Amino acid sequence: MAFRRPLKILVVMIFIILVAIQFIPVTYTNPPVINEPNWDSPETRALVARACFDCHSNETDLPWYSTIAPVSWLIYRDINAGREEMNFSEWRMESKKVEHLVEKIEKVIKKGEMPPWFYLPMHPKAKLSVDEKELLIEGLQRTVSNSITEFD
Repeated sequence: MAFRRPLKILVVMIFIILVAIQFIPVTYTNPPVINEPNWDSPETRALVARACFDCHSNETDLPWYSTIAPVSWLIYRDINAGREEMNFSEWRMESKKVEHLVEKIEKVIKKGEMPPWFYLPMHPKAKLSVDEKELLIEGLQRTVSNSITEFD
């Protein structure tokens, strides 16, 4: 019986904390699309949009739970990290970076690192079959190679 009172206090404290953190807002933005890659085909773009755009573009489709802290903080962090790594809406590809990116694309898709495992349960449309993964890799490799721009 002595155990129940501390447990109730703990549950109430956790509830209060969960309610309180809802007042720490996270603001998402979808900036305008500035420059997309020179896609090798509409099919490649469609696969990328389905599996990658939510984190790697300015066309993020936010789920209903993206407003609930602390999940909202994690989503915000993941979107920012994804856009920082590669953003299909603000495409800039220098020729010296192409080989590295082509290798990385193949590696992360084949290993199943992208899309991440924790993303797939709530976004089943992003789950790719083995054949779709191969098409995505090949299409992205051609797209990256076709989209080289030189910067001074």
